[in-house]
Amino acid sequence: MSKILDFFKKHYGYARMKDLKANGIHTRELRKLLEEGTIEKVKAGLYRLATLSGIKIVSLVDVCHAIPKGVICLISALDYYDLTTFSPWEVHVAIPHDLKKPTIEYPPVSFFHFRENTYSLGIETINTEFGPIRIYNREKTVCDIFRFRNRLGEDLAIEALKNYLIWSNGNTARLRKYMKATRMEKIMSPFIKGMMHT
Repeated sequence: MSKILDFFKKHYGYARMKDLKANGIHTRELRKLLEEGTIEKVKAGLYRLATLSGIKIVSLVDVCHAIPKGVICLISALDYYDLTTFSPWEVHVAIPHDLKKPTIEYPPVSFFHFRENTYSLGIETINTEFGPIRIYNREKTVCDIFRFRNRLGEDLAIEALKNYLIWSNGNTARLRKYMKATRMEKIMSPFIKGMMHT
């Protein structure tokens, strides 16, 4: 059993069934660890150490492991950057518009289809102690929240923009670049103007 646990630890606490089999680890050993609650199933063929449960950032890592083309977006990205007081109960994930929604057992996920011009824009990879997270940067996230304001609520978008302006010390140069690329200039500019003059 220690061989299996060592394998998990070497890979940030995650392991794929095919990699375990390639290393001579049998499914019955894996089943035993599942039954005793040492490991948990994220999706078919992907497992992680149970000790990672309950750590907020781990659900983002889970999603990035389980969905190779997934990018943490919208409220989950805002929450990661501390740009909102709202705490999401599910992970918001962007996927290319032509990709079928993947099946993931845990954590709860809400998928958002992004067209190519907005999907590939502003993706960053953040290396955490639990593994890498693919996430949109702050600027792209704030623009996306405005793009989805009818679905997620304008209050959330206004709060995110306000917090971003505090974080950036009123510097909007980078944000404006993304506003232009996401065609959000007309929508967001009046809000920025109003906030900068209060």
